[in-house]
Amino acid sequence: MAGHSKWANIKHRKGAQDKKRAKIFTRLLKEIHIAVKEGGDGDPENNPRLRLAVQNAKGANVPKDTIERAIKKASGADAEDYYEVSFEGYLPHGVAVFIEASTDNNQRTVSNVRSIFNKAGGSLGTNGSLEFIFDRKGVFTLSQESLGEVDREELELELIDGGAEEIDKGTQEWTVLTAFEDFGKMQHKLDELGIEAQNSELQRFPSSYVRLETEEAQKILRAIDRFEDDDDVNQVFHNLEITEELAAAEDA
Repeated sequence: MAGHSKWANIKHRKGAQDKKRAKIFTRLLKEIHIAVKEGGDGDPENNPRLRLAVQNAKGANVPKDTIERAIKKASGADAEDYYEVSFEGYLPHGVAVFIEASTDNNQRTVSNVRSIFNKAGGSLGTNGSLEFIFDRKGVFTLSQESLGEVDREELELELIDGGAEEIDKGTQEWTVLTAFEDFGKMQHKLDELGIEAQNSELQRFPSSYVRLETEEAQKILRAIDRFEDDDDVNQVFHNLEITEELAAAEDA
């Protein structure tokens, strides 16, 4: 069941994000901004985090000139100063939620996140309170087109050599999971193989899931949607199990 939940949650999260393309663009461009500021260099060749951010933006079909404008703007002396923050808390029925955000006004972001928790009947906790629930892993999305004509069995062995813990081989794309410490190792392996990932990021996976009746689960997902709609929020992770019934209800 846990394995099913893991892949179901990944696919549901991706589907939900795809419905919010404008928000994805904003998140990716903000990541470019932070990468330039933290790396102190607007050249992707000299700034690994920026290189990854640009690669992810390209994978999401962000126009090249939009990416270049974002880098130029972030490199300017008058650029906004974003920094990364995280929030942890619980929604009803013990559903744990981990939120990653980037903001130029922490007071505003804290207020908005706390308000969403409260209105949903949940509560904002202290940082570190959910460390025992979520495990951070690398997630690489590889389109079938990027894999080319390479022998798939041989490729799977190469990916395992690069740190792959699990591989979901879909018809449209492969999703590869690595341990947190093997994220860079897998990036290096993909470079070595000449494969450009459609998306590479760190995600948080729960060690256990909360299973609810569909109606109650939908209320939780509506609260998660409100978190994701906040301009400062980048990613929302939770341990609500996405059952087949819930996925079908959400798609209806």
